Amino acid sequence: MNTVIKTSLLEELLSQNNVLKNLSVATLVEKVLSRNEGVLSNTGAVLATTGKYTGRSPEDKFIVRDSISESKVDWGHVNQPIEEEVFERLYTKVIQHLKEKDEVYVFNGFAGADQNYQLPIQVINEFAWHNLFAKQLFIRPTEEQLTTHEPSFTVISAPTFKADPDRDGTNSEAFILVSFEHKIILIGGTEYAGEIKKSIFSIMNFLLPEQNILSMHCSANVGNEGDVALFFGLSGTGKTTLSADPYRRLIGDDEHAWSSSGVFNIEGGCYAKCINLSEEKEPQIYNAIKFGSVLENVILDDYTRKPDYDNTTLTENTRAAYPLEHIDNIISPSIAGHPNTIIFLTADASGTLPPISKLSKEQAMYHFLSGYTSKLAGTERGVTEPQATFSACFGAPFLPLPPATYASMLGEKIDQYNTNVFLINTGWTGGSYGVGSRIKLSYTRAMVHAALEGELNNVETIKDEIFGLDIPAHVAGVPDDVLIPKNTWEDQKSYEEQATALAKKFHDNFRKFSDVSAEIAAAGPLFK
Repeated sequence: MNTVIKTSLLEELLSQNNVLKNLSVATLVEKVLSRNEGVLSNTGAVLATTGKYTGRSPEDKFIVRDSISESKVDWGHVNQPIEEEVFERLYTKVIQHLKEKDEVYVFNGFAGADQNYQLPIQVINEFAWHNLFAKQLFIRPTEEQLTTHEPSFTVISAPTFKADPDRDGTNSEAFILVSFEHKIILIGGTEYAGEIKKSIFSIMNFLLPEQNILSMHCSANVGNEGDVALFFGLSGTGKTTLSADPYRRLIGDDEHAWSSSGVFNIEGGCYAKCINLSEEKEPQIYNAIKFGSVLENVILDDYTRKPDYDNTTLTENTRAAYPLEHIDNIISPSIAGHPNTIIFLTADASGTLPPISKLSKEQAMYHFLSGYTSKLAGTERGVTEPQATFSACFGAPFLPLPPATYASMLGEKIDQYNTNVFLINTGWTGGSYGVGSRIKLSYTRAMVHAALEGELNNVETIKDEIFGLDIPAHVAGVPDDVLIPKNTWEDQKSYEEQATALAKKFHDNFRKFSDVSAEIAAAGPLFK
């Protein structure tokens, strides 16, 4: 498909009378309700359900192999190649599918809060609630900006168009296809809104490093003294929860970039997990869910329409999408200086990693490349209980380039700005999943506070015999025994078996990084 044909198909669609562009939040809410796409909760947020796709579908994501992607993309299980012909056929079918709909919705906006590096984007949706989601998650333009807005990338989402794998060359009825040549992301067969958000993140992870900017799967906030903190971690590890701090201003909850000027948010909103959400534990997130927000797969009380955040009938991956402005203490625009502290978050289901440890530069590089956590239930299709996983740079599903590209950039910046790095385990203590319990959020918050305030920079530490990590001997607000995982287990033999098994997994995973320095390779678990 040449560029002229591609452009003309899209222009034909956008010129039709059924296409509604840049509707207000209130109008989109009305559309969601009048079209029975969702219902209204007692918070004022609209609630939609996503059918069988209640999480991302990584097996159905592909990148078109073309002249731009061929030599740059880290091809493999994560970045699956697909041929141009497959993209062309599905693109033509999806455009025709949307042309026949009674209404189609368009949002024009940006990815990237720093105007020097903003990516103008366009999101075309079959569902009004998906367009509301996009409006709240990306950066909304001013009226003046809209008059000159020219999208560099377009997302086209048609959930009710289902592919035929035998004819269309996909793995299932669902597909997420990225074409760097045509600057189009094609989504079909899945109603899960997170695919829209993460597809743009993947694009930024491809484009920003070419400008010597590190793109990162992390949340970020800033203290009263201007000190910046980054929180890396996969979904479910606590990025959103821990960055929403009443004593610090939020920069963003999930996607950021680090340029020569400092850190900036890629998004204009938050996409928070809300399983077991309560006002007591997470007041900022709880109170952000109001008119204009979108609840995803949450169960409502039939009479009061009050969300039941403890109910996992549909999925554990219940979500709330809302604009940054729904949080009181944000920094606007979402731009800040260079990070003073970096925190790697992991939800270790084995219950053997320390709740907090201070990392050397080499250990920071080792654990960044490892990206260990336990994949939690509901985040991806088919995951029903925690599974040990290693996701390079704490975001491999969204990284088109080789992990070393991002890791080397992070190492350079840690050196340049003398950034302190900590590994914090928000997972299990006192035993593995099913035996122990999740570390108390109050303990985790106390550890984060101590790290951010510099209280752990020069303290007595205890070397973990298996993982080689330096554990602070004391942290205010946390019992000393909790800091040493072995002390929380009743069955010491079982602890050693679980810990050594996890150490072996670290070593096995790290073998693929054969080109790192000997110092970084030696910074992992001591147990061989």
